Amino acid sequence: MIDTRKSAGSARGMRRGAVAALTAAAMSACALIAAQPAAAAVSGDSWVSEPGDGIYRFTVPNSAVLDAVGTAPATVRVEGNFGPGHDSSLLNLDRNGTNWVATLGPLEPGLYSFHYEATIAGTEEEIHFGNPAAPQVVTSQPDLSTFFVDGEEAAWLADATGGGQVSTLDYWSNAAEAQRSAQVWTPPAYDADRAEEYPVLFLLSDSGQSHKEWNELGRATQILDNLALEGRIEPMVVVMADSETQKVKQEILNNLAPAVSADYNVSSDAEDRAIAGIGRGATQAIELLVSDTGAFAHVGAFSGSFTGKISKGKAKQINSRTDLVRLYTGNVTDDSYNATVALAAQLEEAGVEFESDGSNPDHGDVWETWQEALRDFSTRIFQDVDDHGMSEGHIALEAEHVLPAPGTTPTPWIEDNGVVTFETTKFADAKNVNVWANWGPSGNWLRIPMVREGDRWTLTVGALPGGSYYYRLTGDRVDAKDSGNPTVVNSEPNWSTFYVDGEGLRAEYTKDVAPEQRGAVAVMDYSSIAGTTRQAYVWTPPGYDADRAEAYPVLYLQHGGGQTWSDWIQVGRAAQILDNHYAKGTITPMVVVMANGNGVDFPREITERITTAAEAAYNVSSEGAQRAVAGLSMGSGHALSTLWAHPGEFGYVGAFSAFGNVPAGADIAAINNGTKLLSIYTGDFQDFTYQNTLSLIGSLKARGVNHEFNTPIPGPHSWDVWQKALIDFLPKLFPAG
Repeated sequence: MIDTRKSAGSARGMRRGAVAALTAAAMSACALIAAQPAAAAVSGDSWVSEPGDGIYRFTVPNSAVLDAVGTAPATVRVEGNFGPGHDSSLLNLDRNGTNWVATLGPLEPGLYSFHYEATIAGTEEEIHFGNPAAPQVVTSQPDLSTFFVDGEEAAWLADATGGGQVSTLDYWSNAAEAQRSAQVWTPPAYDADRAEEYPVLFLLSDSGQSHKEWNELGRATQILDNLALEGRIEPMVVVMADSETQKVKQEILNNLAPAVSADYNVSSDAEDRAIAGIGRGATQAIELLVSDTGAFAHVGAFSGSFTGKISKGKAKQINSRTDLVRLYTGNVTDDSYNATVALAAQLEEAGVEFESDGSNPDHGDVWETWQEALRDFSTRIFQDVDDHGMSEGHIALEAEHVLPAPGTTPTPWIEDNGVVTFETTKFADAKNVNVWANWGPSGNWLRIPMVREGDRWTLTVGALPGGSYYYRLTGDRVDAKDSGNPTVVNSEPNWSTFYVDGEGLRAEYTKDVAPEQRGAVAVMDYSSIAGTTRQAYVWTPPGYDADRAEAYPVLYLQHGGGQTWSDWIQVGRAAQILDNHYAKGTITPMVVVMANGNGVDFPREITERITTAAEAAYNVSSEGAQRAVAGLSMGSGHALSTLWAHPGEFGYVGAFSAFGNVPAGADIAAINNGTKLLSIYTGDFQDFTYQNTLSLIGSLKARGVNHEFNTPIPGPHSWDVWQKALIDFLPKLFPAG
């Protein structure tokens, strides 16, 4: 298993790295989005395709799995930097005929790296493999593949026409007593005979990385090309080299630098030399700053550390001979975060003049952090710069990050920066323990491995986007409840939930409002046609008046299959969604009843038992124009079947992840006359009911049923989709006048 605090195959490579408009859009059947778009292989890899914009499908032949594993696997997964903050995470593949298949997305623009793993039943042994027919991409990690997702946010990482050139420099290393290689980028219009020699930047890799990873995973060439073409960097030569040496002075200054000078038109003057690196390479850059002060006028440390001493006299020497020392680190999940804080404090204490780019809040020790660091550092060397502050949005390094003592807090421990820490003493004898949560793109479920620390398994992940999350622990493929989390999900005893503050639609509407702004949530008992007493949650708005002359409009909101009456509150956070809408003044004051729809003839259940109980217990209307029914998945079927059977009794109908066609005997005139709104929502084609929804829309159109089909919401069959649907649906109900 890849250590989640490191990169896949290298010490850091894989891990160290608004929803579409929800406005209603009535659509005819001929205008429907294709359910399963055709897709070409991505990056020459026949196992990966892009069936939708930013959505990727992994299709692994079972024969290839058997070739890699040698026996039938218990599980097959794809592991890649798909998690929050581009953490390494695991996506389950499901057996589909002769293939193992999974779909993920939409992915944010950028570079993604991944490989596959299969678990052997009974042993928990994991075999990592890749597509043997795919191009070899990452030198130090033969099983690793990559693909690039285009987009405006990643334009600075995209291939650029007219950029520089990359060549290989072979040289003899006395330090290693071996032949070594480096990759060298020369700028556009590089002139080997130019009278003025080019300045040179040396980029060092981290422990376990090949020098080629600066291009293979770091996209250094694309970064430099784009900056050069935009005129943002001084024309320079960039040398990407290994840091695998204990004799850094001999390797860099005595072996590599002379070899570069012999083959390229570069300056040997200190003011024209810069050095930077990742991890160990960053540490080596700082070591050279101290041991060979003045050899490099510009020094950058990306997720680095330093354990040496710096005297006051040495600090003065550094200040007089060095133009720039700049520190970079990821957020507090970066293994080197505290080391960078300590380094900054040491430099300040010694009197070394330096700059800090602060902490990158979005990523930890992953390539995304170092890509951004390279972009920033390269624009600051060999030219005058006015701005010496942090990159936009970065956070100042003020103190080391310290978690609470083990066992002293509920889990997860949620910090203001969106970083979340889990710990558990379960699974004492397990080989692999994961947190499995809806923190993938658009609510996809991804597993992130935990790390054993003493008697506990721990995981710190982030930064998580704002919103509500649900998760469970798995140890050697056995699910368990996080006993440190007091939240309860009645329908899924192993689930726990938590909320992360932040920006975005779900964060905005699923947060807790001030206590005085909240509606009340109560449990209502009622007698079911099944012959049992059942329960429903009932939300009443702030200021609810049981004696008000005008009865309140009422929404009957239903759960899905495998769920029950409590899920809309416990997982869907319907109360918070209603509270936030009410506080914003965007909904009509209403009562919402969330009843149990399992195992009954629902049209009978709602008309004979649920509505009658609600009308007896609450001041709610019995008029069709003041009643609504909606539901997700199975609950959408309940809402629609009620519409077909009892047209006009519920003037507003909502179906989320819907299915079911219009029955042959449906009274279309009565349905249209009695229904003020029939609103259909779905996830994208990752939602397994997507095809059914398209069939429903075709049926509605063919039969002449008035309806609106809202823009598909990116995401699978999940609460992320249904929360967004509810957020959009509620303001449409019971408009004034």
